[in-house]
Amino acid sequence: MSDVEVSVVLPAYNEEATIERTVEVTLETLASFLPAGAFEVIVAEDGCDDRTPEIATRLAEEDDRVRHIHSDRRLGRGGALEYAFERAGGETLVYFDTDLATDMKHLEELVETVRSGEYDVATGSRWMPENQAERPAKRAVSSRGYNTLVRLFLRSDMQDHQCGFKAISRETFDALRSEVEDEHWFWDTEVLVLSQRRGYRVKEFPVDWEPKGDTKVDLVRDVFGMGSQILRTWWQLSVSPRISRRVSMAAGSILVMLALIVAVSVVFNLETVFDAMSGADPALVTAAGVVYLVSWPLRGLRYRDILDRLGFSGDTWFLTGAIFISQTGNLVFPARLGDGVRAYVVKARRDVPYPSGFASLAIERVFDLLAITVLGGTVLVGLVLTGGTEQIAEAIAAEIPPVTIGGETIDAGAAARTALRVAAGVGAAAVLGVLAILASARMESDYVHRVVTAVSNDSYANYVSGVIEQFVGDVQAVVSDRGAFARVGLGSLVIWVVDVATALVVFAAFPDIALTPALVATAFFAVSVGNLAKVLPLSPGGIGLYEGAFTLIVFGLTNVAAPVAFAISIVDHVVKNAVTILGGLVSMGWLNVSLTTAVEESREASEVEAAAVTED
Repeated sequence: MSDVEVSVVLPAYNEEATIERTVEVTLETLASFLPAGAFEVIVAEDGCDDRTPEIATRLAEEDDRVRHIHSDRRLGRGGALEYAFERAGGETLVYFDTDLATDMKHLEELVETVRSGEYDVATGSRWMPENQAERPAKRAVSSRGYNTLVRLFLRSDMQDHQCGFKAISRETFDALRSEVEDEHWFWDTEVLVLSQRRGYRVKEFPVDWEPKGDTKVDLVRDVFGMGSQILRTWWQLSVSPRISRRVSMAAGSILVMLALIVAVSVVFNLETVFDAMSGADPALVTAAGVVYLVSWPLRGLRYRDILDRLGFSGDTWFLTGAIFISQTGNLVFPARLGDGVRAYVVKARRDVPYPSGFASLAIERVFDLLAITVLGGTVLVGLVLTGGTEQIAEAIAAEIPPVTIGGETIDAGAAARTALRVAAGVGAAAVLGVLAILASARMESDYVHRVVTAVSNDSYANYVSGVIEQFVGDVQAVVSDRGAFARVGLGSLVIWVVDVATALVVFAAFPDIALTPALVATAFFAVSVGNLAKVLPLSPGGIGLYEGAFTLIVFGLTNVAAPVAFAISIVDHVVKNAVTILGGLVSMGWLNVSLTTAVEESREASEVEAAAVTED
């Protein structure tokens, strides 16, 4: 076989009905343009449980141009290809799908493009204008979407990354194989992306293609899997090379410090409220920060109770530090990505599985929303009972003067009313969410499994449904347990009372403001609605939504002027964010955790965990 120039690999998994015909057609086509002895056809049999191994062995015995490479266990499509390429004899490595969906008239162009030395990689394409490809609508939509994501995130110039009709030179394959991590359907996409990134010559040409039989792509396994692989490859190629542990720690620290500086600079650029703020007592503003700091070990204690109910142990101070880090991440990263950092920290340091880690976060959020809703609702009921309905309506309709920031005018009234609507929706959703969780606890335990497996019969579907069921079960374990519900619920109320107490100290820091019972009640309502409003990640840290709702309520329900109410809301929010950021920096140093590194390592750890479960 030393004269072999071209090795064609046929990845085969349970192909007893088609493999013999595929080998015959392949041999005939190769013989039509290559010299005798210059090619081989390898059946890369991937742990089949049908008659494919027997057929492949017989074909190899009958024709010395055919080889059978067997694997005792399932390697996956990419793993089988790589395993066979490593053992192939040719300098030009080719593969295509055994269903012969791509018209074999294109095989000569595929082979000669690389064999000639003109290109390092060649791939057929079903999405170029010149080709003819019949794709069912369901396949077409998913394929278009997938290729668009690859081009967008991975900066690929290819139109079709998954056409099973490719060739690569031995030199290029040897150079790239250690970098390619996927072992299944994403393997060839990763090869194409890396080839372009490393400067290899890649040719994409149109092919005629017709689907044969049902696709082996599984909706749950492969959509979830390939989506995560796109993100994994993006991180490795675009982000990871630019950071090290030392760099990421420094970057994380700089980011949070910048967030603090920006927050403070915004305060002092608000010319319309500067006069009100300049009169605030610095000592009382500092005292407000100390009061707010008290709430953090209470958060750690509550989180310990939640994890304990889920069967995991953790000391209060460690968990307090983990919460500091995650909340700092939520101020730095968009869409509450800091929550993932906390899930990683408790996974890495306390062996809490990711489903339980995220479930514990969900439980915490549910009780936070309930506590805030109870506090705000109690004040609202009190106002209604004392004849304050008209006053509430006036507050909602109140005209708050526009605020000028950096030369631009902001309609604070409109923003405030938007925040009120968001708060009302979030509060209602919190109550309905708890009711739904309690109701689901009485449903059949396998309803999630039945829903997921209805769209997939792959083993990975069992893994996905298992993760969801564990998540739902963990939430139910706390919410449906009366003792745990009472402890966590009471702890949540105390935490948010301290949050309101912080705002009251800020109120006291401003001159000419007396802490009357009416103002205290208003502060409870303002802080509650403000925090409900900022639950949705519409702005970093809820900046703007919190201040808008807070200002509208204080201005509408008290005699505090709008600029002063706005100034109080800003100082209150800055004090709380400053404590959060400083606590996060201290905790990152104490626990030796970097925000950016934690994001990267959480991704790697979850991939290893998923792979282990899938292999089982």
